[in-house]
Amino acid sequence: MLKPQAGATREIANLDGIWRFALDHADDTTPWERALRGSLDVAVPASYNDQFVDPAIRNHVGWVWYQRFVDVPRPWVDGRIVLRFDAATHEGRVYVNDTFVGEHIGGYTPFEFDVTDLVEPGARFRLTVGVNNELTEHTVPPGHIFDLPDGRRKQQYHHDFFNYAGLARSVSLLHVPDLRVADVTVVTSIENTAGVVDVALETTGSADIRLVLRDEDDAVVAEGSGTTARLRVPDANLWRAGAAYLYVLEITVLDPAGGEVADVYTVNVGIRTVEVRGTQFLLNGEPFYFTGFGKHEDTAVRGKGHDDAYLVHDFQLLDWIGANSFRTSHYPYAEEVLDYADRHGIIVIDETSAVGFNLGVAGGMTQRNPPPTFSPETLGEKTQATHAQHLRELIARDKNHPSVVMWCIANEPAGQEDGAREYFAPLTDLARELDPTRPLTYTAWLMANAQNDQIADLFDVVGINRYFGWYIDLADLVSAEQKLRADIEAWIERFQRPVFMMEYGADTLAGLHAVDAAPWSEEYQQAYLDMHHRVFDDYPEFVGEHVWNFADFRTGAGLHRVGGNKKGIFTRDRQPKAAAHTLRARWSGLSGRKPTSDGV
Repeated sequence: MLKPQAGATREIANLDGIWRFALDHADDTTPWERALRGSLDVAVPASYNDQFVDPAIRNHVGWVWYQRFVDVPRPWVDGRIVLRFDAATHEGRVYVNDTFVGEHIGGYTPFEFDVTDLVEPGARFRLTVGVNNELTEHTVPPGHIFDLPDGRRKQQYHHDFFNYAGLARSVSLLHVPDLRVADVTVVTSIENTAGVVDVALETTGSADIRLVLRDEDDAVVAEGSGTTARLRVPDANLWRAGAAYLYVLEITVLDPAGGEVADVYTVNVGIRTVEVRGTQFLLNGEPFYFTGFGKHEDTAVRGKGHDDAYLVHDFQLLDWIGANSFRTSHYPYAEEVLDYADRHGIIVIDETSAVGFNLGVAGGMTQRNPPPTFSPETLGEKTQATHAQHLRELIARDKNHPSVVMWCIANEPAGQEDGAREYFAPLTDLARELDPTRPLTYTAWLMANAQNDQIADLFDVVGINRYFGWYIDLADLVSAEQKLRADIEAWIERFQRPVFMMEYGADTLAGLHAVDAAPWSEEYQQAYLDMHHRVFDDYPEFVGEHVWNFADFRTGAGLHRVGGNKKGIFTRDRQPKAAAHTLRARWSGLSGRKPTSDGV
């Protein structure tokens, strides 16, 4: 789905701001037919949970309602009028005045509806949006809902971050031409010193197409025509980690009847290649070593609400600490994040929202005698179909971002269980069909090891999440190091492909110090990281280290989570812990090169 774009042929009316808000009421079955009850207002974009002081709102399970009036610009008399939602977590239903327009399931990808026949230029309409946060065994991510004796409903989920919900990303009203670009796919390659840009696009009708590729000085470097074309750029400037170079592809749609310009759409193009060869990950044909974090879209009050100021500041911190990459754990991030990564040369591993696919884990705690994860009664064909749709929408949205170098299919699934292979094999086949240019990965949880794992060979890169020294061998880093080495060596020996530490970390309370480096102290976090890095540097097959987590984040209630997950290298308000300086000393100057045990 194309990102909205304002230009000569397209216009955007941003609908962010203050909306009316109400919880769903059993005695009001058609809230979209009138003004919402009560006097609550809510900010968009932002999760609704922490904007209010009422715990009944914060912990609400079910539908909530957003509403505002929208004025359609009078000049929008030709073309089509489209309502666009960058996300509604986890399910959205849209009404224009009294009319149901459509719905979308999936909390982190965009959706839109053509409302041309329902609204009138120069007039006002009532826009009502229902958003549902319920997670069941058939949703992605999954969960369970329990009805309590007092009439309340309780949501249980198996992922270790708070189930923020609402309209956390922008809403807009779009004006687009009838004849327009409907989709674009850009694939780049390198031939000697030349860059090759293959373009395939779709339009809403028969049209003549003109393609122009410009460099950063606005000079034309290649031209083409038609819905498929190959553009060749001599002596191309490649897109690299830490040194982004973006060309601009300008697509002009001409009406074949009179030759007039019907639409103009532009796409940023970074010429680069990614490849897994043997046990190496290659960027532009050269070995690349990932340094960085698993992150979260998580800030105080906003929850998962996108915020441009936090976006800029977080990337400044990534640059300061020397990180070259991050994973969008555990869901697709706002597309503004990927645009920013494109411009600033930060590598992204793009992940679906398939987290919690492990019924032996609930919020980080191992359960006894859990039910099988993959079965008709649990995560079966219906969940798999939903997962596939999430994958389609993720790749359709993010396929043209040069910063995205790998798709992550799932986080910590029960890959050691029977049924896992039958579940994931069709999904990896689908991902390769949708995008044959990018490698695939997933993250193996602590109890899935090289001996019992049933799915790692389906992927190009073996991603592992390991917490030796925290959940196992707490405060015994000597034993933790022994287990870590044995674990890494086993993955390398069995699968003979790149191994990537997608998560490793220790909860740390900022300001807590201990001369004996006791757990939860800043000194323990530093010692924990030092041990891991000493191990990583001994294995040439090891291609990356992503610390869990970039910053402290909010979780659900739990005895082991006091004010949320404290594994951040930065606090939730982005202040560095001592470990930030440890990482900065290690990562600064690496530029994608792998450190070795002799320090070279």
